[in-house]
Amino acid sequence: MLYQIISLLLEVVTGVLAGACLLRLYMQYQRIPMSTRSGNPLGRFVFALTDWLVLPLRRVVPALGRWDLASLVAAYLLALTQFLLLWLLAGAEGGLFAVPILAAFGLVRLTISGLTGLVIIYAVLSWVQTHSVMSNLIERLCAPPLTPIRRLVPLVGGIDLSPLVLLVLLQIAAIALGYLQGAALL
Repeated sequence: MLYQIISLLLEVVTGVLAGACLLRLYMQYQRIPMSTRSGNPLGRFVFALTDWLVLPLRRVVPALGRWDLASLVAAYLLALTQFLLLWLLAGAEGGLFAVPILAAFGLVRLTISGLTGLVIIYAVLSWVQTHSVMSNLIERLCAPPLTPIRRLVPLVGGIDLSPLVLLVLLQIAAIALGYLQGAALL
């Protein structure tokens, strides 16, 4: 029981912090202003959660074009720490080689979950037609994966089904990821 509680707490903390690092990576790639002057509350939140880890890493991990690799490395290190702590709590018997692999798969799983959440929020906000900084930001974050789907899936009765198609594709990716993880750890 204690292991499950600690595992849950580690999952939540890692999910929030590593998810914020991945969101920082994606927002910077999309060139979404995140400074306090931009009026982007999500950007301020992401900076507040991740600066302590990303800024020191930037001294040793350079950016690659528009990709802030320090944010990606920070997210991976958080996932690695989570799985290493769980491995130690489980008794630290063998299987240490699997920890970096589990961390990588955990990071991809977190990316799929985060994008799934963004698409669901985007779909709900599209129904209520709010015009706010957050709805514009979420629309900008969801546009890149939705654009190619919109080219293939026409409007049906004036309804955009591309978010639904993307959600199905993300669920398929999550299923495939589970099988890949199992095969990688054999």
